[in-house]
Amino acid sequence: MTEDKKKGKTWPSFISSLLFGGGILILVTLDQVSKFLAALYLKGTDGIVLIPGLLKLQYLENRGMAFGMLQGKQMIFIIFCLIFLGIIFFIFYRIPKNRYYLPLIVIGAVLAGGAAGNFIDRLVYGYVIDFIYLVFIDFPIFNIADIYVVSGGIALAAVILFRYKDQDFAFLGSGPKRKG
Repeated sequence: MTEDKKKGKTWPSFISSLLFGGGILILVTLDQVSKFLAALYLKGTDGIVLIPGLLKLQYLENRGMAFGMLQGKQMIFIIFCLIFLGIIFFIFYRIPKNRYYLPLIVIGAVLAGGAAGNFIDRLVYGYVIDFIYLVFIDFPIFNIADIYVVSGGIALAAVILFRYKDQDFAFLGSGPKRKG
């Protein structure tokens, strides 16, 4: 099978942009609704045990990043998030819109949804709302957007290592945008 047939037909820009943007919007909405519900029902309580000894919903206002690092440095997070989102959208603009690159497009939407979800919290509240606590390993409390970022990062590493070759990333090069 030739490379062109393996990569498949290119989709119209409008359709791919609509699906990418729509996917991000759905993910951000799910994240923001979950945080709204956490603030509404968990704030000021001891939380809700879902599975004793395993999983608890517990409200936390995180003014830092993972594991509470860089507390109160919201401007750093806002700038980093804008750069991160800019890179994702640049890659989306450049990536060939076909079946072969669909995993990267979906992963990009998941990563952007996670980054945007926490970005919104930082802009609106000055902190990120976290509420999922894995009791059995005493893991730091996290949220749905964090799940998007971590799972997207793992998936990105997996597809880069096991699916794509160096030449598959030629679309990121300097020159004119390549088709298909």
